[in-house]
Amino acid sequence: MGALPEPSQQQKEHSQQLQSAIRGVIKDNGGQIGFDQYMAMALYQPGLGYYAAGAQKFGAAGDFITSPEVSPLFAQSLARQVQQTMLVLEQPVVIEFGAGSGILAADLLLALERLDSLPQAYQILEVSAELQQRQQQTLQQHCPHLLGKVEWLQQIPETAVNAVVIANEVLDAMPVIAFEKQNGKLFERKIELEGEIFNWVSVAADENLQAAVAEIETISNKKLPADYRSEYNPSVLPWLKTLHQLIKKGLVLLIDYGYEVAQYYNDERTMGTMMCYYQHRAHDDVFFYPGVQDITAFVNFTAVAEAAVNSGFDVMGYTPQAQFLFGCGLPEIFEEKMADLGEDQIKQQMHLSQQVKTLTLPGEMGERFKVMALGKGIDSGLIGFSIADFRTRL
Repeated sequence: MGALPEPSQQQKEHSQQLQSAIRGVIKDNGGQIGFDQYMAMALYQPGLGYYAAGAQKFGAAGDFITSPEVSPLFAQSLARQVQQTMLVLEQPVVIEFGAGSGILAADLLLALERLDSLPQAYQILEVSAELQQRQQQTLQQHCPHLLGKVEWLQQIPETAVNAVVIANEVLDAMPVIAFEKQNGKLFERKIELEGEIFNWVSVAADENLQAAVAEIETISNKKLPADYRSEYNPSVLPWLKTLHQLIKKGLVLLIDYGYEVAQYYNDERTMGTMMCYYQHRAHDDVFFYPGVQDITAFVNFTAVAEAAVNSGFDVMGYTPQAQFLFGCGLPEIFEEKMADLGEDQIKQQMHLSQQVKTLTLPGEMGERFKVMALGKGIDSGLIGFSIADFRTRL
């Protein structure tokens, strides 16, 4: 990894405020906190965390790019799966978690309008006031006539609804517990202060961590190597239980990068899956200006499926993003767009072709990203998994 770009003075000052808050929590907690608490503050501390503050995060001017930012073809394909599900729901709503820049909501609403399948409401669950404002601006710019359909929520509503829930790159941003084995002994990797500098420290694993790692080894049917680092997400089960209570009848679509358990805890993946993103550069320094960079961990989709079943959901599909988009009709949508452009618009056609490649090629987003569908009271097969469904791999 080469040297990372130097943050601006404003970014540095912002990070210093967050670092001061984290130091205070560490000192208040006996000199150590779990990495999950550090990650939660780095990403979500009110007014200071990466997702709670005002910096540009998405797209070419930000730190990373998501599928909806690549092309409206993503939302136009996804809309067909949303439409299929809403046809069997009474008064359906669409609920999007962490809507980012708002471009997925805008493109999806426009696509559903063209399909004559607008939901009763499009609810965006977004805790960041700054991102809410950015999402409103995006919707105002792209589909002002549909803005009345959109509601912003800061917490999951208590009243159950018929819904299609969309969580695009949400699971990877949930705080994880970091652990390691040293000579076969299990430790939790926590955060301490060395002077005023953040530092890793290994602490003997408590009963909860021992049970979690034992379950990982049971499900993957192998012992983790004697010297090994990785992580797990303790928040998936309570989150899915809450979603199950929210939905009377409907579908949850989880779109994220990740692996099945055997790949996630591969013997050769000895340093885990945590990654940081800053100005489109991936690296592994979680202490680089917290609050200015994104911190993520890949998703263990086997663990998600287990948690879903334990929450009462049916796991209705699991497939790479490319296969999901193809099943939802991406080739036909692409051909229609190409025909509309006409033969003289070669540059736009090439641009559209590149968007499809980015979304679907194995070396791009097509294989690394997976789509999982969780259903409640849904009986019909789902078009997004009609080409390939790899639930047996879980």
